[in-house]
Amino acid sequence: MRYRKMGKTNVDVSILGFGAMRLPMVGNPTGMAGFDPNVPIDEVHATKMVEHALESGVNYFDTAYGYHGGQSEKFMGKVLKSYRSKVMIATKLPPFMVEKPQDMERIFNEQLGKLQTDYLDFYLLHGIDSVSWNKMKEMGALEFLDQLRSSGRIRFAAFSFHDEIKAFKQIVDAYSWDMCQVQFNFYDQIYQAGKEGIAYAASRGLGVVVMEPLRGGRLTDRIPAEVQALWDSAKVKRTPVDWAMNWVWNHPEVSLALTGSSTLDQLKENVRVAKNGAAGSFTPEEFALVDQARAEYRKGLKVDCTGCGYCMPCPNGVNIPQNFSLYNDAFLFNSMEQSKFFYNGFLKPDQRASGCFECKICEDKCTQKIPIIKELKEVHKALGQEPPAGGKQ
Repeated sequence: MRYRKMGKTNVDVSILGFGAMRLPMVGNPTGMAGFDPNVPIDEVHATKMVEHALESGVNYFDTAYGYHGGQSEKFMGKVLKSYRSKVMIATKLPPFMVEKPQDMERIFNEQLGKLQTDYLDFYLLHGIDSVSWNKMKEMGALEFLDQLRSSGRIRFAAFSFHDEIKAFKQIVDAYSWDMCQVQFNFYDQIYQAGKEGIAYAASRGLGVVVMEPLRGGRLTDRIPAEVQALWDSAKVKRTPVDWAMNWVWNHPEVSLALTGSSTLDQLKENVRVAKNGAAGSFTPEEFALVDQARAEYRKGLKVDCTGCGYCMPCPNGVNIPQNFSLYNDAFLFNSMEQSKFFYNGFLKPDQRASGCFECKICEDKCTQKIPIIKELKEVHKALGQEPPAGGKQ
């Protein structure tokens, strides 16, 4: 395993971090069982994954209050308890749950209990945008982070981010952050914080943690023929995972990239490619090839969804990420009939796009700012067999 400094903290972190948002779930080994909080984590499989990560030198483990319906922190606390002195644990304060300043202390103590520890290495304000940023400032979140640091209950203060570059720079400059976590991959080069943002953060001493380096698996699963032809044309042969992950690690500003693995095989592949994760290892020709692949992807993508699940749960039961996944697959991989088959045969009626009642709760929570209601209508138009029910309350 390779290691890099986490910004000004001077802490050595493995360039591959273990993300606990898409752990395998009982009855669905891919970990993508509709983000249903009632579906438990497959702890036997997930434990093997954590143990393999530890054996491979991974020392950074990331979770959050809401992952797996609140079960992710509990699981990670259980499995990492005996390794606590050897690992760094990061979790996040959910702004949407903070209604008064006292809530932050209550939530933090609950998280310590779930994680079975008396301190956290990294504590992040979760999914910050301009709206939640203003709310957290008013609630005294920055003073709260100061208190946590000075008391030793956290080592480092950080934030994860989903908004435009202007807001990102304002947040970076507003506090003595130790780290930021941003979405970054070869497809999202200028999206949200993007290249400009990671350079800006690093210039101010912040460590940079990258989420969605594989864009929720979209950059590595069922590769379009045009993209695969580009990979095959390269002088140095790499797997799609290798191309995507090492493109991220080629940026020296990046401290680590999180793997959102849902299977042991996925994790093993990420560990394997991390062995070559050196900044500056790509040639100009290889960077140009990746840019060509990005252009090919953008030709076919219908909905710019990463499958992160922040829009869930839908109060009416619609499985929003799965609907968009089937819709994108139909066009990206020329599999319209297969997508129709899964949409009508495997999604329950209330999980289909036709179940949208236009409450807009999902749009308020979407980190990608997708017009979800409009796109769900398009999904059902393409894949459904009956008229959409939208517009009812």
